[in-house]
Amino acid sequence: MNAKISLVISAALALTACTSATQEVVNQPIETTPQVSKTIAEPMEMSLKRVVAISRFSDETKRGNSFLVDQNNDRIGKQAADILSARLTDSGKFIMLERSDIAAVARENEIENTVANVAAADFLIIGSVSEYGRSNVSDVGIFSRNKKQKAFVTVNVRLVNTKTSQVVFSEEATGEATAEANKVFGVGNTASYDSSLDDKALSAAVSKLVSDIMENLLDSPWQAYLLSKENDGFYMSGGENQGIKKQDKFAVISKGKLIKNPQTGMMVEMPGKEVAQIEVIEFIGEGNNSLSFAKVVSGDIDEARLDDYVVREL
Repeated sequence: MNAKISLVISAALALTACTSATQEVVNQPIETTPQVSKTIAEPMEMSLKRVVAISRFSDETKRGNSFLVDQNNDRIGKQAADILSARLTDSGKFIMLERSDIAAVARENEIENTVANVAAADFLIIGSVSEYGRSNVSDVGIFSRNKKQKAFVTVNVRLVNTKTSQVVFSEEATGEATAEANKVFGVGNTASYDSSLDDKALSAAVSKLVSDIMENLLDSPWQAYLLSKENDGFYMSGGENQGIKKQDKFAVISKGKLIKNPQTGMMVEMPGKEVAQIEVIEFIGEGNNSLSFAKVVSGDIDEARLDDYVVREL
């Protein structure tokens, strides 16, 4: 009998020596780094920047207490908006405007005349946290116990052209984050509730969307506007902060006629006509308020019809 007891004790001690208690491990969020296209992955060159604003990011999940609220206690995904804004700003390819409390796309066309020193965006990003969940799984063995926590968040975004109110892009992404804790023979860490998993899962979901959002923004044509005629040239919206350089040349396009598509109910702009080319001579102003001064190098511009023109890349 004593021999059997000694054998069991020896086996247990041997197993203990071979098995060590693991510390609690928080796994990195799944795919926190988005799949980046070759176009975006190329070394960044000076390019014309699109003006973008994030309209709102709401929490549409059915949780009693939202984990994403702003100072007004609205169900706004401020954290999601901040993450997305930071990713796009860090790319250096866009001018990001603060627009957290503007919900209507239509206001973008009027905002230049109604709010002082606030620029209108070319595109609005509107999004929501549509799904949130957590799970706890325990795996109990003879001598060990393993507990795994997982949080997942699903984010939906759409990209809206403020001039036409058309949704030009939409996508959904889900991010996950996990944490594990292990005990062997009662030795090890206890996996307490890890609230940081929510943040990691949200960051992973937003990161998955960034590359596709950037692709769609960069595919859209850049354009600027003639503001006024001064002496022998014209002031044009957009300056050095948008990637414009001295001696850059642009086409001045007369806007095409707007017609209504009866099938979709949307207004469609007919192709415009190039009436002139201009060359940038100098800049005035700073930051998002900077302007370019350009002279006409070919063609003719009617200064009484400046609102009928747009400036585009050659």
